[in-house]
Amino acid sequence: MSTTFSTTTFSTSADFAQVELTDVSGAAVARPTFWKAGVVSGLAAAVATTVIAAVARAADVSLAIDGEKIPLLGFAQLTLVGALIGTVMAKVMSKRAGNARQLFTVTTVALTALSLIPDVTAGTSSASKMVLMLTHVVAAAIIVPVLAGRLNTHR
Repeated sequence: MSTTFSTTTFSTSADFAQVELTDVSGAAVARPTFWKAGVVSGLAAAVATTVIAAVARAADVSLAIDGEKIPLLGFAQLTLVGALIGTVMAKVMSKRAGNARQLFTVTTVALTALSLIPDVTAGTSSASKMVLMLTHVVAAAIIVPVLAGRLNTHR
């Protein structure tokens, strides 16, 4: 069974820009809101980054900066903060940008690249630096496409 979508309407309500699609019969098919997408992708990314850190620790990668170990929950917490920031950025861009999807994608790729600079310059081993950079890239790879997929490509 397949559904063909005939029209797309963008609603920017107080509950965070829910995109509503209608199929050919006129029945509404709702896509998740930015908040739900941000929370779900953020939680998935938080689990992924925490697992990466735990596996690295099990492989004797210290994940310590200047001798101070990064707590495993710190990976989850900072990933969720990043997801929240990304969700807010997506919301703002959905209201103000003509091609919000492109702007969001370019901006988040640039910010992800910039987020690697502290990892490269950190006072830690090369293995720790690589794991820290991997967690940034994995989190972005999970969160950015989910949020970008909910943004308009035209105003």
